[in-house]
Amino acid sequence: MLDKIFDYLNFHFSIEASIVLLVLVFLEAVLSADNAIALAAIAQGLEDKKLEGQALNFGLVIAYVLRITLLLTATWVQKFWQFELLGATYLLWLVFQHFTSQEDEENHHHGPRFKSLWQAIPVIAFTDLAFSLDSVTTAIAVSQEIWLVIAGTTIGIVTLRFMAGLFIRWLDEFANLEDAGYITVALVGIRLLLRVINEDLVPPQWIMISAIAIILAWGFAKRNVVELTPAEPEKSTPVSKS
Repeated sequence: MLDKIFDYLNFHFSIEASIVLLVLVFLEAVLSADNAIALAAIAQGLEDKKLEGQALNFGLVIAYVLRITLLLTATWVQKFWQFELLGATYLLWLVFQHFTSQEDEENHHHGPRFKSLWQAIPVIAFTDLAFSLDSVTTAIAVSQEIWLVIAGTTIGIVTLRFMAGLFIRWLDEFANLEDAGYITVALVGIRLLLRVINEDLVPPQWIMISAIAIILAWGFAKRNVVELTPAEPEKSTPVSKS
């Protein structure tokens, strides 16, 4: 009876399935670096470290549900170019908002600012969904086994949360990292837009990965200068003469 149920669900454990799962997890990790830095930059719009972590947690839970929904409806979604156009427009709007924000000697360009946790959560969730529109085709191409793709997505979303947590810390440490992150967001948005215009114009995945790696290397190249407050000179204690 159990064998029939497993056969019906195509739920076969094998060495091949394990290899495919590892490939999916690897792809999720490689392709989510730009996603992670974008989500970290958005979470920083709260300017409260505790709320930033909460926004990522709640936002990625919703993002996970949206990712699974996207995977289960991928065949249908891919028939409508309007979804990719919306995703591209949304990502490029985020980039435009970042680079047109006010900048002075103390503040670099920045992403959206939020007054409450509940304003940040949907932005994080929908940003991840826009990125997922670019990666869902790759995931489906690697394996037609839905359970494998969902398993890879589950591990990938956990990896994304870990990476976003690291990037939140690094954004305070490296001067150009936030700009670099939004440039990679622009690349993903342009890639989605090219898919709408003409699939033949879309650059190969290895070119995207190479470009993102170079941009992030530039982002990590310069640390923020921390100005140390000079210590006050020690006051000499007068020696009393006896």
